[in-house]
Amino acid sequence: MASILVTGCAGFIGSHLAERLLHDGHRVVGLDNFDPFYDPAHKHRNLALCRAHPRFSFHETDLRHGVDALVDALPADPIDVVVHLAAKAGVTPSVQEPVAYLENNVIGTTHLLEWMRQRSITKLFFASSSSVYGNTRTQPFREDMNLLATCISPYAASKLSGEQLTYTYHHLYGLDVLNARFFTVYGPRQRPDLAIHKFVRLLRAGQPIPVFGDGSTARDYTFVLDTVDGISRGVGYLLDHAGVYETINLGNNRPVPLLELIRAVGEAVGIAPRLVFEPMQAGDVDVTYADIRKARELLGYAPRTSLAEGLRAFVEWQAATPPPFQP
Repeated sequence: MASILVTGCAGFIGSHLAERLLHDGHRVVGLDNFDPFYDPAHKHRNLALCRAHPRFSFHETDLRHGVDALVDALPADPIDVVVHLAAKAGVTPSVQEPVAYLENNVIGTTHLLEWMRQRSITKLFFASSSSVYGNTRTQPFREDMNLLATCISPYAASKLSGEQLTYTYHHLYGLDVLNARFFTVYGPRQRPDLAIHKFVRLLRAGQPIPVFGDGSTARDYTFVLDTVDGISRGVGYLLDHAGVYETINLGNNRPVPLLELIRAVGEAVGIAPRLVFEPMQAGDVDVTYADIRKARELLGYAPRTSLAEGLRAFVEWQAATPPPFQP
């Protein structure tokens, strides 16, 4: 089995992935900086199962601190594949703090790539985002679309810059790369600033749910374990292939309108939602819609979790979890 570095391993997707890779027999080296965007106590809780596993090791450092910080944090760990999930996430906050997003997602990624080059680590799974498609009118979104003028938030621009960096290192230094554009991942451990988490909290508190726009915006909601299955398959693909540079969508291939989502969340919680309509937020896109044929062909990726099933799993987890930081 392989030795896999997972950056951002204490986060929502990263902690689920680390558990899956350990279950599959791999050795996992975890890296995280416990960014205080939300309470780091929740990230420490995410890592509880991993920390108890004999094939898991953890290193705390910040990719912004440069190559030397990575050299110091990971002096001798053998690494076969890097899964780069660490990033400053979120469209709306990126509009308020664009410099922080570029520092974390572009400069931090460059430091990681340079460390990989110096260590002769040649395989990278890079977590990108559906945000790079912006308000592209052609749907569903295909990986071969021209994205020259699509990014409408600093977050999206930082993720597309990350993809361009991975191509540069593939071209110059022979790095094998699989870029994966994630589509609105949800489920247990979801960040408290994201919509489903907010909606459940508001319903349980007896408060109305804000609807930005007229409620017709739609997202391709993807359950976290389906995304993690795609990442795991991507790791296997990288281990089995050389000389590759590919970009795939990891979505659910079904946009869900906002009003439909709110109704489904209300059914999962057992409370009828009250709505308050507000203007659209800057940087938000109208629709995300993944064409997942390439991921299916390359990896056998096939999301299986229905929205109702995924929401039930989230609601059960949220009810059993101490109250999160209120963004």
